[in-house]
Amino acid sequence: MEKINQTSSVSEFILLGLSSRPEDQKSLFILFLTMYLVTITGNLLIILAIRSDPHLQTPMYFFLSFLSFTDICFVTTIVPRMLINFLSEKKTISYAGCLTQMYFIYVLGNTDSCLLAVMAFDRYVAICDPFHYVTIMSHHHCVLLVAFSCSLPHLHSLLHTLLLNQLTFCNSNVIHHFLCDINPLLKLSCSSTFVNNITVKTEGLVVLVTPFLCIAFSYIRILIMVLKIPSAAGKHKAFSTCGSHFTVVILFYGSIFYVYLKPLSSYTVRDRMATIVYTVLSSMLNPFIYSLRNKDIKRSLGKLMGRRMS
Repeated sequence: MEKINQTSSVSEFILLGLSSRPEDQKSLFILFLTMYLVTITGNLLIILAIRSDPHLQTPMYFFLSFLSFTDICFVTTIVPRMLINFLSEKKTISYAGCLTQMYFIYVLGNTDSCLLAVMAFDRYVAICDPFHYVTIMSHHHCVLLVAFSCSLPHLHSLLHTLLLNQLTFCNSNVIHHFLCDINPLLKLSCSSTFVNNITVKTEGLVVLVTPFLCIAFSYIRILIMVLKIPSAAGKHKAFSTCGSHFTVVILFYGSIFYVYLKPLSSYTVRDRMATIVYTVLSSMLNPFIYSLRNKDIKRSLGKLMGRRMS
């Protein structure tokens, strides 16, 4: 009975955000509103360009359109709450709202991760086994890969959300972050977090690292194959098809590993900055990275904008 009373006493959390200084709130609001609008616009344009161009109906762009859609959902899970808190004095989020936000952050973040692994596999097959590419990357197989990438993260997220819901919060409800993440929430709990920590270090680590290892394996095989190409033009063409994706992978995983491959006790302000990179900044930059380095996307975007202007 005592545990129930303690748990129910925490009906909401306070998200301190990026700065506690009142004079910073309007500037941060304008900055993140601009980033949010750019993210939504850029990713929508990528989706529309791919869907409207018959020449882009290939597995690579099929996966890219789903990545853009996931990025839109990802930032929408995070940024609107941030914008509300920038203009609010209370900066609160309900207990249920906090767990719901964490659930979808993990679902969408891990979906991004799986899709990046699938895209790396697509490039591996295209370069290392081009004669069987049409068979291996058939539309049926692509749909299955996307379905797997979108469904598996729900199991991972549900596990951590249910375990977190079993904890007691009785000392403080102030989260030193701009979103509900598992590390700052575990630091607030006054009950044993042993099971949670073990789950994070085992299942969580496997879910986080496995897609990255798949990407690393794909790029190692691609590098070996490309180095065997005799002509410089052939090597450049092969590398150019992977350059955009590799840039996104470095940006996304570099910041994630910085945040999550660290002891819980060392969670600091720098981790909040790194979280911005893989949640907001990465989603905003993806359309620019893929369009600026891809002639097909630039051509399709030009046609799309031309039709809108006419």
